[in-house]
Amino acid sequence: MINPIYSPTENRYDNGMKYRRSGKSGILLPEISLGFWHNFGDVDTFANSLKKVEFAFDHGITSFDLANNYGPSYGSGEETFGQIMKKSFMPYRDEMFISTKAGHDMWPGPYGDWGSRKYLMSSINQSLKRMNLEYVDIFYSHRFDPVTPLEETLQALIDIVHQGKALYVGLSKYPKEAAEFAYKYLADRDVHCLLYQGRYNLLDRDIETNGIIRQAYKNGTGFVSFSPLAQGLLTDRYLNGIPQDSRIARGLLTKTTLTDEVVKKIKGLNEIAIRRGQSLAEMSLAWLLKDEMVTSVIVGASSVEQLQNNITGIQNTTFTQEELNEINKILS
Repeated sequence: MINPIYSPTENRYDNGMKYRRSGKSGILLPEISLGFWHNFGDVDTFANSLKKVEFAFDHGITSFDLANNYGPSYGSGEETFGQIMKKSFMPYRDEMFISTKAGHDMWPGPYGDWGSRKYLMSSINQSLKRMNLEYVDIFYSHRFDPVTPLEETLQALIDIVHQGKALYVGLSKYPKEAAEFAYKYLADRDVHCLLYQGRYNLLDRDIETNGIIRQAYKNGTGFVSFSPLAQGLLTDRYLNGIPQDSRIARGLLTKTTLTDEVVKKIKGLNEIAIRRGQSLAEMSLAWLLKDEMVTSVIVGASSVEQLQNNITGIQNTTFTQEELNEINKILS
């Protein structure tokens, strides 16, 4: 049987998804973005990947987060997305906000990693070809390069915008001092840094203490959280041991990550979530989105059902002061 041509639901923008402004810009992002880090590479079936992206779009998720080396294997996340675009989404390209990045290991030799102009320029060209796109909405420097002059990396981002290969630029995982330099360098050349992407979740709150999230906010740059569920730790999967199909069992997380102390915290947080009528995952996403400085959270999903559960989490993002105090006590 031939699958029918995809036609998105007419109420996709009226079925509960909320949108937030990305810093001082004209861009609104859905509170939940769909990430392609895992579960979309060539080790996954195309049919399942297509089903997840169509479900996401039908439920108001317009933001899709990729990188050149997402898979596994490297590049296969973008290749899958390119097939999805070709099969279903070309008519809806202008309704989508698509990001990709470069900065981590991608190909052998001295020009396939970090932040040189050569690497970034080569990477954006490869990414566009893999994704069947003429441009991406935002191109990120995926990590700070301590050796390459930062001006070289940033000028490459600016030129990528001037070449029409990206509409906006962003930073990912940059230390505070380098980010401050980057914000000013880009702004002085009329290319505002639209988004900063950093790891942020209940178990990892470093960007609060080091001032990264407040710095982005003051700069007029939106903040996007990746690993909002701590790669699955902030779900009910590890409340009673290590499931065989979990990231720890598959080697994506080490067993040492799941210490007795972490398990104790997870169980304590789960009790609060139950009282709120939420799963631990739903509450963990809601806790991030309670903060106006967070523009969007990137979720991965191995199934439509998992994605549906994540979407449910944004329905109640209000916390009482008592709940916040209890959460802080558990995590201290």
